Amino acid sequence: MRIVVIGATGHVGGYLVPRLVRAGHDVVAVSRGMREPYRADSAWTSVERVELDRGAEDAAGTTGDRIAALEPDVVIDMICFTRSSAEQLVDAISGRVGLLVSCGSIWSRGTLTEVPGTEEAPLDGWGEYGSGKAQLEAYLLDQSSQPGGVPAVVIDPGHISGPGWHVINPAGNLDSAVWESLAFGETLVLPDQGLGILHHVHADDVAQLFQLAVERPDAASGQAFFAVSPRALTLRGFAQTAAGWFGRDAELEYIPLAEYASAVGPENALTTSEHVSRSQAMSDAKARRMLGYVPAYTSLGATREAVEWLDANGGFGRRLPFN
Repeated sequence: MRIVVIGATGHVGGYLVPRLVRAGHDVVAVSRGMREPYRADSAWTSVERVELDRGAEDAAGTTGDRIAALEPDVVIDMICFTRSSAEQLVDAISGRVGLLVSCGSIWSRGTLTEVPGTEEAPLDGWGEYGSGKAQLEAYLLDQSSQPGGVPAVVIDPGHISGPGWHVINPAGNLDSAVWESLAFGETLVLPDQGLGILHHVHADDVAQLFQLAVERPDAASGQAFFAVSPRALTLRGFAQTAAGWFGRDAELEYIPLAEYASAVGPENALTTSEHVSRSQAMSDAKARRMLGYVPAYTSLGATREAVEWLDANGGFGRRLPFN
């Protein structure tokens, strides 16, 4: 198939594009600039590259036409965040494309009543990002069911992790000092009792699920699927296990979330609050049952790989003493 990937050089695209090439597909990689992807891979020599600034093209009303002109069989959209952006694309490719696979987020669901959450949980995401992704998913799946609509699939990843970038840490934020505290036996402050929940997923496992959706359209069309690792983590358990990577026990203290900014600063506290206020743990059972999804990484495995890469590439002020 001829597959156009919008946002192809990002975290997931660095794994997805080579997967699609090796599966025999003709891949067109669309990105804002012509920078290299996160992961070097010889498969990129077989990829057609197209430059497109999604924000500018959306504002001009030309995104859909630009993508349709590439004559894809399938469109994979990694960087759609609003319903209006999706509508523009759908209007242009209706009747011309066999499948649209769009990247959503587990944050399209709000506070869960039952855990692990399933795809049937209400699309009541809150906050600008979660609400936008919820509206996007509802629109795509609804129009997919309508006569003449574009068959669509939404993949909802957890906290995407992997080598090459900072990942959500045991404090629920991106502060690199958290890993150093755990590595050197320094006190780490966690909100409340450290029982907030995080659900990571390796970028390659997200790519795996996108590929499965593309190659099994009869099963995937009109559906949403969570792309997550097999198990979520509590902050406290995550911190204790991560300290063990360095042969240590975690030195933990707890303070109320409302007071957390005083300990870690407003930016880190906001990121932590966004994660622990949701505390989502999602099920991958639907993706396993319908598409054969088998994640290769646990949450701990995905995050450790990321931290080891950062350590080897100067991502911390001190080299970390991994066992």
